[in-house]
Amino acid sequence: MVTANAQELSIERIFSAPSLSGKAPSQVKLSPDGQRVTFIRAKLTDNNRFDLWEYNIASGEAQMLFDADDLHSGEEVLSDEEKARRERMRLSGSGIVSYFWNKDGTALLFPLAGDAYYFKLGAKNAVRLLNTPEFETDLKFSPKGNYISYIREQNLYIMEIATGRETAITQEGGDNIKFGMAEFVAQEEMGRLTGYWWAPDETKIALTRIDETPVDTITRSEIYADSISMIEQKYPKAGTDNVLVELFVHDLASHKMTPVELGKEKDFYLPRVNWMPNSQTLTYQWQSRDQQTLELRAVDIQTQQQRVLVRETSPTWINLHNDLRFIDNGQSFIWASERDGYKHLYLYKSSGELVKQLTTGTWVVTSIDAVDEKNQTLYFSGRKDTPIESHLYALNMLTGDSQRITPLGQFNAVKFSRDASIFANSFSSINTPTQTGLYSSKGEFITWLAENALDESHPLSAYYDTWVTPEFGTLAASDGTQLHYRLYKPTNITGKHPVIVYHYGGPIAQVVTNRWGGDRGLMFQYWAQQGYVVFSIDNRGSNYRGKAFEDPIYQAMGSVEVEDQVTGVKFLRTLPYVDKNKIGVYGHSYGGYMTLMSMFKAPEYYAAGVSGAPVTEWRLYDTHYTERYMGDPRKVPEAYDAASVFPYAKDLQGELLILHGMADDNVLFTHATKLYKHMQDNAILFSAMDYPGKKHSIRGKNTRIHMYKTITKHFNTHLK
Repeated sequence: MVTANAQELSIERIFSAPSLSGKAPSQVKLSPDGQRVTFIRAKLTDNNRFDLWEYNIASGEAQMLFDADDLHSGEEVLSDEEKARRERMRLSGSGIVSYFWNKDGTALLFPLAGDAYYFKLGAKNAVRLLNTPEFETDLKFSPKGNYISYIREQNLYIMEIATGRETAITQEGGDNIKFGMAEFVAQEEMGRLTGYWWAPDETKIALTRIDETPVDTITRSEIYADSISMIEQKYPKAGTDNVLVELFVHDLASHKMTPVELGKEKDFYLPRVNWMPNSQTLTYQWQSRDQQTLELRAVDIQTQQQRVLVRETSPTWINLHNDLRFIDNGQSFIWASERDGYKHLYLYKSSGELVKQLTTGTWVVTSIDAVDEKNQTLYFSGRKDTPIESHLYALNMLTGDSQRITPLGQFNAVKFSRDASIFANSFSSINTPTQTGLYSSKGEFITWLAENALDESHPLSAYYDTWVTPEFGTLAASDGTQLHYRLYKPTNITGKHPVIVYHYGGPIAQVVTNRWGGDRGLMFQYWAQQGYVVFSIDNRGSNYRGKAFEDPIYQAMGSVEVEDQVTGVKFLRTLPYVDKNKIGVYGHSYGGYMTLMSMFKAPEYYAAGVSGAPVTEWRLYDTHYTERYMGDPRKVPEAYDAASVFPYAKDLQGELLILHGMADDNVLFTHATKLYKHMQDNAILFSAMDYPGKKHSIRGKNTRIHMYKTITKHFNTHLK
């Protein structure tokens, strides 16, 4: 029952400040001594300006450590490299957007406006360590906290904190040569945002040298409201050359730079580099160009002798992970593998000898969160109980027994203290905004960091009586695989209702979760209040269901995903309150590609669709992502032909709207313009809304209000 004073959402309200989800903290970290919890929080008056806060566990009090406005006011002019890094990190906003603790928990370091600030606990103010006209990126503390390190103009520098003395580790960077930096595909597709790594004892730094000379230079336009910039960008399209990667170890005492032999094959990937605790052994992961082989290699820095510790192979592809942990002072390590079909954890000796498999079952581990070596307990997040919720588990490494720490009915994201005794948990459910609490390792509640309670003072309270609780369920795919779906019914069911299907459909992603959906989830509520059924289903090829669930898209993108989405539409057509002739579909990025393929290949099922920033031709997308799933277009051109949207565009029947940022450096605007031209040449009607100056995520408060109003108007026009 909706009460008389209940309000309905508006699109403006969804994207206004403060957000309806409340001021949840981000980048929550526990200090190494376990006495403080630090986090970043947006200003009440500005959702996109961030300050640094702390919660003192002993006193039970929270306070702002640094107001970004006190340290820097005015516009922050980001370098092109920093803009690219933040786009890769999906990081927006200004102010203090990241920070770091030193190892002993006595100092904090954070970048702001291209410079570096250092704060010693107990001091009155932060010290500005860098104050240069250049924009420094990839700022780090050294392991013992004696130095800071950073990239300036494609070279690696360090600064001794006590003296302020700066040393250039490299000086030859420039043009196509970059030291200590991650190339485009490493950042965007491998999740590696750095190209240098300190040895634990601070005596050495491993760093990459990348040569972008072999990579094709594309000229793309960045179209703004009052100008057009022609950008030359090194962009390795599928089937073309990648960067040349070299790995070196720099000795700080002798200033000697020693190369690490990576093998005779030059066409490979370097996704991960890690030091062993002894600071004498460097490990790196070597991945073949076809991504069907991954080796964990170890090199002795003194003797230069190498050995392969682990070798993984797959007839399709190997998924990368960040779950390498050295334990027993480097005598053993934990490694994640999908060799049995699901991502699980394995214990190895440092020699590479397998000791045992630590986790098993038809479910996936998502991350290692902490290792309590004293009590032989490993804490990991995974989907053991349900694939739509992430939970924390404690594993006894001696017996193999595990138990769930977090309660069912919520989605959890945890951060542990270094000694694994306590953790911060940011958790939510589909209709409950994120709350952050502090807990013992056994799951016992200690205190709130951000309670964000849904009481009368919460900004959501005025709307909660009109809230729709979606239902979750499963449907069988054509091969019997169970597919998870989520369904919002209209607030008031009166006869037959139109449907908006929201999908993504691609790998490394999941749509159907019992998790607060942020602005997009609020849009689902808004559409339900406007009389729409809102539906999502995770097709084969998406994440967290095991490798067999992902593999059907191999060299076949845009096929089984469409088939499974149609399975969802067929289910919708059986519901008595659904108008089967008024079903629309919306997605962004891979979801934009899926909108096109769904409307082109299954036109009889969709009356309208919105495609945001879609890939239209996989030959135009980058090497590491595309070849992982599609192979090399020079070897399997027929697979790329079949996965392109162009052969199917002639069959469009519904009303199509395409959205794209006109400065997109990920899915280039060329994807859209090629499709525009193709459809115009074939007299196929469609609509378009392009956003000057916007990149792939199409950010900005008013821009997103405009975008979602445009999407809603499109569906209202053609489905209502």
